[in-house]
Amino acid sequence: MRILAVEDDPRIAADLKSALTSAGFLVESCADGEDAWFLGDTENYDLIVLDLGLPSLDGLTVLKRWRKGGCETPVLILTARGAWTERVEGIDAGADDYLPKPFRMEELVARARALVRRSAGRGTSMQAHGGLMLDATKMEVTLNGEPVPASALEYRLLSYLMLHRDRVLPPTEILEHLYGDEDAREANALEALIARLRRKLGPGVIGTRRGFGYFLESTPE
Repeated sequence: MRILAVEDDPRIAADLKSALTSAGFLVESCADGEDAWFLGDTENYDLIVLDLGLPSLDGLTVLKRWRKGGCETPVLILTARGAWTERVEGIDAGADDYLPKPFRMEELVARARALVRRSAGRGTSMQAHGGLMLDATKMEVTLNGEPVPASALEYRLLSYLMLHRDRVLPPTEILEHLYGDEDAREANALEALIARLRRKLGPGVIGTRRGFGYFLESTPE
């Protein structure tokens, strides 16, 4: 899952990136309101974590511009402002959740996971498809009850396929959510990753629709 973390405090920004990366997210950081507005308006994220007190352009204005421009990415607001009136203003502007500072990173990660699941129409941290099961809390994969060792990148790919298991996912979309803007966004990198997972999971789990993309097949339970 690809997250944009917008925070101008270097210490908090570093902690955010570390906690969310450890939880299996691909995290891109930004410290300026104008830059955040541009990135949220032009890139495709699964979640945006947004501080309100930003230089150049405050977070609330950024959020309003995103929503006015049609951006529907879930937004979790972070702010030192604890007044209930400001929380209401943030929700009314289009925020999906609100976490006042100071906060525990464990709570932020839990809220981030919940928002990503909710946006994909999934309700729990345990995601099952046939015999394949992902535990988002423990970041564990099992197939027909047997544990499947998966690297962070392999887990992120399976998690994205699981969240969007009702459709065929184009390679370009998968690459964007796996690698962001890194140089590794190449089709052969995805093909190699899919091949490794297929060796671990066996046949009949990750399907290919030629010319369209990849999907999860219905594995027996």
